[in-house]
Amino acid sequence: MTNASLVQSLHSHLARWGLRRFTSDEAYFQWQRETLSQAEVAALLREVERKRRGSSPDEISFYDATAAPNILPVLYSQQYDYYLAIGPRIADRIGKARSIQSILDVGCGVGILTTFYARQYPDRTFVGIDRSSSSIARAQEQATALGLTNVQFECLDLEQMPLTHTSDLIVATHVLVQAEQDPGVPSRSWNTFERADADQLQADFERRTGIGARLDRLSALLSAEGRLCVFEKTRQLARRVPFQRAFAARGFGLMEQPELIRYRLVEEVADDGPFYVLGRTGSERFHWDDSPEPDAGPPFDRTILTTSSPDPDVPLYENHWPSAQQVWEQLHDKRVLEETTSQEIDGRQLHVELGQAVEGVYLYFANTLDQRQLVLVEPARATMLESYYQEIVKSTGDTSEA
Repeated sequence: MTNASLVQSLHSHLARWGLRRFTSDEAYFQWQRETLSQAEVAALLREVERKRRGSSPDEISFYDATAAPNILPVLYSQQYDYYLAIGPRIADRIGKARSIQSILDVGCGVGILTTFYARQYPDRTFVGIDRSSSSIARAQEQATALGLTNVQFECLDLEQMPLTHTSDLIVATHVLVQAEQDPGVPSRSWNTFERADADQLQADFERRTGIGARLDRLSALLSAEGRLCVFEKTRQLARRVPFQRAFAARGFGLMEQPELIRYRLVEEVADDGPFYVLGRTGSERFHWDDSPEPDAGPPFDRTILTTSSPDPDVPLYENHWPSAQQVWEQLHDKRVLEETTSQEIDGRQLHVELGQAVEGVYLYFANTLDQRQLVLVEPARATMLESYYQEIVKSTGDTSEA
């Protein structure tokens, strides 16, 4: 089946679930107000706040509440484009590999995509597991309504899955990393993107995010020649590197080049990923990449820098991407006027530097969580950057070292 056919089938499938696609927040929230009562919206918002606490019971309570027949279409319609981004990719890989006969969908939720895969491939067997009993009940109800006999749903935590059950493909999307706001593992210092091979830092990351125990379980549940399809919120380098190292340490390698995916949550743009297809070490075809992804930083051409700007608030050059470090390194005859490096309690470093170069006066900001910023102005506007420098220094606390 072609990708276009899979996408069309998925549109029809999502409609069976009552989902709608919206491109504006105004239209979406209008539909929400028309569909749900004020009391239902208020109750849903309370569940959202509880979920943000991060505890397992609060998260399960949220998903139990959102499995309600009237709430489910409204809530999950926000993720319509997420389903379009992930569903066809995984379905395509199931279809192309005849060796994949048994598929485990970990954290399947209400089973929207699990039932889609089962509909596309009636000759394969599917199992979906989730910790929310209401979600599992809704998934089984919909599978029955769709006449599916090749899929079953079980209310289980991943760690409860019997080890006697092995799968040819395990799907894990937005389920392995439970601490979405975790900053990750800092780089060696503020002027590099490299991470030390520090066992303790890696172990701490795996414990905080819960990924260590989950990957151990996935490894035990995967057949010898099996594949993993993984998609998590690990795009930031500080999270991506330890995430990849966790897989490598457990004997997994890349079967495909990781793919960064952009999709919309109505109007909000989500940059997640990468999307990984993994297999056992020895069969991998690509190497892990621990470097920053190519960014959208503006190109730097000193020959077109002007000596004045019609707008006094517009600098000669500004870059808020990792590539700002390369531009900073290329400035001619740099002379540092002031600089501060702060050491945070958790070991992270932040460096702020005010200086002058042939190209102009610059302000450079860098930290060990891969943020970079470079602003360049003509010397006559140096006070603009001096004020900015002082503001940043004051916000770094008392751990600064000039």
